Amino acid sequence: MKYISVEQVEPGDILARSIYTSEGLTLLHAGVQLTVGMINKLRRFGVTMLSIKDPLLDDVNMEEVVTETTRKDAIRNLSAAIQCVQSGKNMDVRGVQKSVSNIVEEVLKNRRVLLNLGEIRTTDNALYIHSLNVCMMATVMGVALGYNNTQLKELSIGALLHDIGKLSGMSKEDSKDSDEEENLENHFTWTGFNVLRKKHEMSIVSAHVPLQHQEWVDGSGVPRGLAGEDIHEFAKIVAICNYYDDLISPFSEEEVTLPPYEACERIMGLAEKRFDLQMVILFLRSIALYPTGSSLKLSTGEIGVVIDQNRGLPSRPVVRVIRREQNASELMSEQHDIRDIDLSEKPTIFITGIMD
Repeated sequence: MKYISVEQVEPGDILARSIYTSEGLTLLHAGVQLTVGMINKLRRFGVTMLSIKDPLLDDVNMEEVVTETTRKDAIRNLSAAIQCVQSGKNMDVRGVQKSVSNIVEEVLKNRRVLLNLGEIRTTDNALYIHSLNVCMMATVMGVALGYNNTQLKELSIGALLHDIGKLSGMSKEDSKDSDEEENLENHFTWTGFNVLRKKHEMSIVSAHVPLQHQEWVDGSGVPRGLAGEDIHEFAKIVAICNYYDDLISPFSEEEVTLPPYEACERIMGLAEKRFDLQMVILFLRSIALYPTGSSLKLSTGEIGVVIDQNRGLPSRPVVRVIRREQNASELMSEQHDIRDIDLSEKPTIFITGIMD
């Protein structure tokens, strides 16, 4: 599998990862052969990157922290919960709790696997993919911190629903129901807090994640200007995950979409300003700086595709370099010079950039 710009996709290419709607339904199944019409339709849906099968990478087994079935169910249950809130109905949290339990179970099982965020975003599903990504990243960090099962579920629910105030479409005025809140800046974080705190099936700790995930450790955040230890640890985790996913998403309000390694650089620069330093260090150990399937430029002048990750060294993945012999078939691996380079074992070879 390779992860490439939609502009590089050609008719006949095989989709490697399914694309979902905001309701968790499958828009296009993995394995479908793309046509000109399909590619044009994906462009209209705002798709910028696609995962495409490559016969020269068929032997690569991409490890997933969370299975496709669980990710799809989480999107569907999140969508159902948001629709209930938008229509003024009582939100049934059982589906969300089930999805979170599955996510926690799978992250615990695959704790040695670096997280790759490879879901294909569209204008329709972008906010839901964002919520899912933040949930998975936060859960991975929670496992690394040694949280128990209850804490992991509280963190994961808060992370999955951290944007419920924004997604619900509720009036910010309707979200305020105390004199204290009347005197504070209107902000969708209050809406999310008030939605969740009224659900007795949920911990009040989970409700503080949507409330505090935009508080910065230097006190410059919103809605209350909390600083340092006054910010709940769960919110500190979600703050980093939320910002990172915004940076790498073409559908966020950020001015420029960054590749993962540049997004990590941006986050490092905000340590002890926006973000807790220890949480930043932990985050950087948990995420793949160069996601599997992405194409890299090496200091040797070669171009390679990331085929595996090194858990302890996320900036030094395993890269496959494919040198096509003259007149060789693009499909026949025996007619190519193929080398796999583990950059953790090659200190003199550096990544000099990524392919657009």
